[in-house]
Amino acid sequence: MEYSISADARLVLDLALTVRHDGGGGVADDDLTGPAGLTIWVRAHGDVLPAAAGFTADEAALAAVRDLRGAVRALFARAISPSEPSPADAARLLPVPEALARLNGAAALTPTVPVLSWGPDAEPVVRHEPATGEDPLTAALARAALAFLAGPERQRLRACHAPRCVRYFLKEHPRQEWCKPSCGNRARVARHHERHKKTSGQLSAR
Repeated sequence: MEYSISADARLVLDLALTVRHDGGGGVADDDLTGPAGLTIWVRAHGDVLPAAAGFTADEAALAAVRDLRGAVRALFARAISPSEPSPADAARLLPVPEALARLNGAAALTPTVPVLSWGPDAEPVVRHEPATGEDPLTAALARAALAFLAGPERQRLRACHAPRCVRYFLKEHPRQEWCKPSCGNRARVARHHERHKKTSGQLSAR
């Protein structure tokens, strides 16, 4: 059996995975290092971010999204507890109350209004659209995080503990242990070397 992944879950995971490993499990690279990086990332998610059309980031938007990412990764760590969090965050996680306050605050940045649409050959539909909110992008990301963390997909969230990986992932099938096959290969090689080292040490001690 394979699981599907909702648009909210994919968006929030993609936000969390904008950090890269440094070869030792920490963070060395970040897709959101400057406004240009955020602009590229947002426009790449135009299919799920209504605020993406024509979006160009500034320093304020970058700071808001990076702050939100910190809250999301802290709450991911809580979601998978008592398992270990990603090594990228283990020493610097936000306290849960602060992460929750940051996420809820971001979700409230865009008030919405009901908008009725009724096409010629369609049923009437009411949708909620941003009114005059201060930060529709951060609010959209935060609301996706709220939907994911409060939904059943959260139960499939895992941290990948393969060597040199700092990613979170959703299990796509029951036997999945790693975020991608290359991480599984690295983990198996590391286990083999560790067993070989122990065996060699035992033989040397005789």
